[in-house]
Amino acid sequence: MRIEHIAMYVNELEAVRDFFIKYFNASANDGYHNQTTGFRSYFMTFDDGARLEIMNKPDMNDDQKALYRTGYTHLAFSVGSREAVDELTDRLNEDGFQVTSGPRTTGDGYYESCIVGIEGNLIEITL
Repeated sequence: MRIEHIAMYVNELEAVRDFFIKYFNASANDGYHNQTTGFRSYFMTFDDGARLEIMNKPDMNDDQKALYRTGYTHLAFSVGSREAVDELTDRLNEDGFQVTSGPRTTGDGYYESCIVGIEGNLIEITL
């Protein structure tokens, strides 16, 4: 068994699509639009085949996101090396995204950083 994909609602569908393409080398399908409901989505596919569905529809509830909350808390991307973790973290920081931790080696041995990505969603960058 495997997770087929993870999905998240977003406000700015194209901006989120472009974020994952620019920083995480994702590719996007042509998108889907249900004319009746206004629902729109893109499937983002990453190098190893993992997929993220980003979705939007009219009249979504957009409560403020606490950084430390119950439920799904972050997406984690493995970038292959300490140098790649450092470089991507620096690049995101220089582009105005908040680094909340790292890069560092955690107590359980992970080398990682965590940033507040587009629309306030946490993203972990690791080996």
